[in-house]
Amino acid sequence: MDEIKMRVSGVEKSFPGVKALSGIDFAVRKGTVHALCGENGAGKSTLMKIIMGLYQADKGQIYLDEKPVTIKNPIQAMEMGISMVAQELNYVPELSVEENLFLGRLPVNRFGKVDWRKIRRDARQFLKDENLPYEPTQKLKTLTVSDIQMLEIIKAVTNNAQVIIMDEPTSSITDREVEKLFRKIEELKAQGISIIYISHKMEEVFRIADDITVLRDGAVVSTDRAEDLDLDTVIARMVGRKLDNVYPKETVPIGDKALEIKDFSQKDLFEDINFHVAKGEIVGFAGLVGAGRTETMRAIFGLDPHDSGQVFINGKEAKIKCPHDSIQQKMVMLSESRRDDGIIPVRSVMENASLASLERIIYKGYTHKAKEKQSVKESFEKMHVKTPTLDTAISTLSGGNQQKVLLARWLLCEPDIMILDEPTRGIDVGAKFEIYKLITDIVKEGKAVIMVSSELPELIGMCDRIYIMCQGKISGCINREEFSQEVIMRYATGLKNG
Repeated sequence: MDEIKMRVSGVEKSFPGVKALSGIDFAVRKGTVHALCGENGAGKSTLMKIIMGLYQADKGQIYLDEKPVTIKNPIQAMEMGISMVAQELNYVPELSVEENLFLGRLPVNRFGKVDWRKIRRDARQFLKDENLPYEPTQKLKTLTVSDIQMLEIIKAVTNNAQVIIMDEPTSSITDREVEKLFRKIEELKAQGISIIYISHKMEEVFRIADDITVLRDGAVVSTDRAEDLDLDTVIARMVGRKLDNVYPKETVPIGDKALEIKDFSQKDLFEDINFHVAKGEIVGFAGLVGAGRTETMRAIFGLDPHDSGQVFINGKEAKIKCPHDSIQQKMVMLSESRRDDGIIPVRSVMENASLASLERIIYKGYTHKAKEKQSVKESFEKMHVKTPTLDTAISTLSGGNQQKVLLARWLLCEPDIMILDEPTRGIDVGAKFEIYKLITDIVKEGKAVIMVSSELPELIGMCDRIYIMCQGKISGCINREEFSQEVIMRYATGLKNG
């Protein structure tokens, strides 16, 4: 009989206006990877927060090694051997690598003072063991998102955890680092450590999971051995319906150039960028982490400066010095990081959605609340946003629903050009399908879409043309009939030059 490391029995949790979890039964075997699948808003994050002591369940019990436990806070969870690598990375940018690694568990010497010598020694050893080329004294703000993600994983591993929750751990790391993570997971399993793995990348789930539990609308739909399931079955259980075509691409007439970029450069970030996107066209941008895709788009939108180059919108040169200039020219951008450049956590979903289109609803210094409410409500219905009320704080919504609110924000501006940077990162398959359909509808209206994505199947499935960047330059551009992951990767790694 398999040894159960952790068991959740009859757990329920409600928030004002919504029941998040209903009678959850969930068991994790020792030394296995247990994948938790479900759409955004299915209850995955709420369940993990209860296990970590961030939330308290209304009903139910958690067992460790078949003994009932009460977990009141994350520190208590860590003391019991439970760690979590969160999707929204929790770190302090101004602190060093070593300080972040030992945050919340700083060792002290016999005099009761922080033992910095031990911290330095252990941090250096951890970095060496994982073959990471950083100094313990480096500030985290100097590292990339993927670097920080790997350090968060090390932090959890070095906490002597027996259960490690990994929430979308590969959302911000390169393919090479993904392989490294999977090797680390195999090592952990061999040591008898249990992993609860949450991911919307189903190919990952089937590659590493031993067991798969599907949640839908706050309830457990099924728990099975991974070997007894297939992809279509899991997706159908997640969304409650069969998705016949993952990428709802349609043939749309291509019009005149909506946006053209000429000789765009910013020292040390990108150089001599030339491309265009036409009305009715979806143009993709591919490339490895650090290729300069996001930096280029941020500069075009006016979030960051650029040294030289021209932006033409509908054939006329546009002077863009800030995002407001872009919005006035009917060009908008969904940024890569929801947390840093997207949501305002302390504000309601309605305020977050209407933020960029306030000029339409403010008269003589006063907000026209009825018009704001009506326009946001219509946009949310189109986007299938799940929220208890329009006044609910956006921070309480799932990541996928937050992303939909941000998309609704930009659609309310009635744009002609949309730059979408990683639009489906951390989004479940059902929500991805809805966003793909929305993108298709946008171009059918004669609008232009630029889609930056690290998921090559997504670009191949949805785009008309794909530009590939390598080391700050466009290394190639391919048409739909030429699309293949191999060709894109050759350009992305510099093996081909456009």
